[in-house]
Amino acid sequence: MADSDNASGAENQQERLMTIGWVVGFVDGEGCFSCSIYRNGKMTMRWQGRPEFAVAQGESSRDVLEDMVRFFGCGKVYANARYDNHREHMFRYVVRRFGDLREVIIPFFQEHPLRTSKRDNFDKFAGIIDLMSVGRHLSIPGIMQIARITETMNHRKPSEALRILRDHTPALFPVSTEEDEMVRSVRRRTEAGGNDQPAAALMERL
Repeated sequence: MADSDNASGAENQQERLMTIGWVVGFVDGEGCFSCSIYRNGKMTMRWQGRPEFAVAQGESSRDVLEDMVRFFGCGKVYANARYDNHREHMFRYVVRRFGDLREVIIPFFQEHPLRTSKRDNFDKFAGIIDLMSVGRHLSIPGIMQIARITETMNHRKPSEALRILRDHTPALFPVSTEEDEMVRSVRRRTEAGGNDQPAAALMERL
């Protein structure tokens, strides 16, 4: 009986490891870590940051996204309202709840690292979650710091939030030429497919 239990436990462990490997590989190919900075009149500063982990698939592969809901135990699957130049409707597995991102998604990918360039985006994303955990997003300098990091992720265009905040609050948080050049340098390396400096070092400089 003991041998049978051991064999069953080993099989379950092997199945678990294969599932983890599949999830990591799938997210490497189809996942996205991002943080939107947008206007919100209900917030004291009128600006809000919304971090998000998402994986997209066509309608025919929606079951895969539902599997991810069960695997992580959080998040939901949403239908896109447009075709996005595909022959079928697109669906997205999305995790936005801050506690789920901090306590489930971040620890999982820290324990099981991504292998592609998405690992760099994940490191920056984890840094943003750290900043928000200590309330940095609740101040003008903090939301600008987060906006700067998002500009170096996922080939993002310059943040409208950062541009507007710079125009209207320069005295609150002046931006040095050195900092501007550093952010541009990081963005150039990202666009060229090179390796960026670690997110922690980036945040220390911003």
